[in-house]
Amino acid sequence: MKKKLISAPYIVWMAVFIVVPLAMVAYFAFTDGDGHFTLDYIANVAQYTNIFVRSIWLAAIATVICLVIAYPAAFILATMDKKHQSTMIMIVMLPMWMNFLLRTYAWMTLLGNNGIINRALGLIGLGPYKLLNTQGAVVLGMVYNYLPYMILPLYSVIVKIDKMLLEAAQDLGANSRKVMFKVVFPLSLPGVMSGITMVFVPAISTFIISRMLGGGSNLLIGDLIEMQFLGNSYNPNLGAGISLVLMVIVLLIMTIMNQFDSDDEDRVLI
Repeated sequence: MKKKLISAPYIVWMAVFIVVPLAMVAYFAFTDGDGHFTLDYIANVAQYTNIFVRSIWLAAIATVICLVIAYPAAFILATMDKKHQSTMIMIVMLPMWMNFLLRTYAWMTLLGNNGIINRALGLIGLGPYKLLNTQGAVVLGMVYNYLPYMILPLYSVIVKIDKMLLEAAQDLGANSRKVMFKVVFPLSLPGVMSGITMVFVPAISTFIISRMLGGGSNLLIGDLIEMQFLGNSYNPNLGAGISLVLMVIVLLIMTIMNQFDSDDEDRVLI
């Protein structure tokens, strides 16, 4: 009885802020303006396939870059002295304390034709280059804003790995490279999967970064959904249909990735 009472607030929270919104999205996706059942809006999503592909591609690139940068950073954090770890973690989290829009505006200043980067390149006779309003700028914005979400899950898993396992592997003749790829990496896969999820999901649905750093020429699925609800082409039913399809795609991708994670864990156990 006590457990039910303790879990009641969480169940209410999930019902109000997860189940109800999802039910509303599903309702609008499968009904027209008069509330009649229809599959037209789901079928119309097919005409935006190129935007879906672009969103998945850029989000995947940003996620891979975040993983490549975050893994060694998390490993260094986890292996340094305890007295320095808290300070370094605070430095990693520091950008997250700033407003998301301010951080993105800062990159607009840096990447502009008259921005700091092009001015610095001009001093050595290079440029100006078009850095803003490109897909590269969008990916850069994603990496910068979501990198801490990759570092922290990796750090929390790697720091818990028993150092005696690493010493045992070295005693059995494994060099540093083998210890990293045969012991540390397999044991850190839960953190890898958590980090990928925490980066990929917001990256694929972002609209502020693509609007500000992509200049509107690199339309992503988040921009398209935002246009249906807040833009001149107001169509909440189509927006709900696109949102529902996006959610299904993300769930499929995460399911496939979790399957690979399970296979890797089985190999480690073997």
